[in-house]
Amino acid sequence: MVEHYHISQRRACQAVLLPRSSFTYQIKGKHDEEVIEQLRMLTEKHPSIGFWKCFHRLRKQSFTWNHKRVYRIYKQMRLNIRRRAKKRLPTRVKQPLYQPTCINEVWSLDYMSDALWDGRKYRVLNIMDDCSREVLAAEVDTSLPALRLIRILDRLREIRGLPQAIRVDNGPEFISQRLADWCELWQVTLIFIQPGKPTQNSYVERLNGSLRKELLDAYIFRSLDQVRQMIEEWKTDFNHERPHQSLNHQTPAEYALAKSG
Repeated sequence: MVEHYHISQRRACQAVLLPRSSFTYQIKGKHDEEVIEQLRMLTEKHPSIGFWKCFHRLRKQSFTWNHKRVYRIYKQMRLNIRRRAKKRLPTRVKQPLYQPTCINEVWSLDYMSDALWDGRKYRVLNIMDDCSREVLAAEVDTSLPALRLIRILDRLREIRGLPQAIRVDNGPEFISQRLADWCELWQVTLIFIQPGKPTQNSYVERLNGSLRKELLDAYIFRSLDQVRQMIEEWKTDFNHERPHQSLNHQTPAEYALAKSG
């Protein structure tokens, strides 16, 4: 309009209802590299802090950017989305499955999960002697944390002593500091299998498969007491009545008695 009709900018802006400040505004280049770098260094060093902690730390470092600019860049970097740190396990060295030659040399531990008829979840903790294949414990409850695991191991210690080593996977109960301290106290070696390699704990995995196929998948359970009763009966049969080909067709109890004698 200014060029074609030769009118002033003021009259042209009035005609199209456009503020003159908007017409004359010049986009300024945004130099945010320094802000980005400072935010990146802060969040790498302190991954749990939020925006205001970042902003006040920058102010203490004598940066004068206002909070609106810093927050704009903070969101552009997607730092406003909470980051969940991934829990990293120590490197587990691959080890061949050791075949113990005497009882109480190596025990294997593992958890199973299932549900009652009404949908309530429960867990089963299986403990077996790798030499005799005896089921030493099959504990059932809705929750079996590390402290409960330690109490079960203490109970077995009073009954039959402790093994030289315990083989486990990388579940939260097994990697807990409480279990590590307990093993150090009683000089029991913790053997961790590699993550995602259940075959490295194949003795107890075979036990889990038999228990699930023959009992947990074969019956409907309406209460924990019913599960406990039937698992106890199954464990007694497994240890005292069921011959194992790997034990020269002896039962685990017979094989353990022969080994101890």
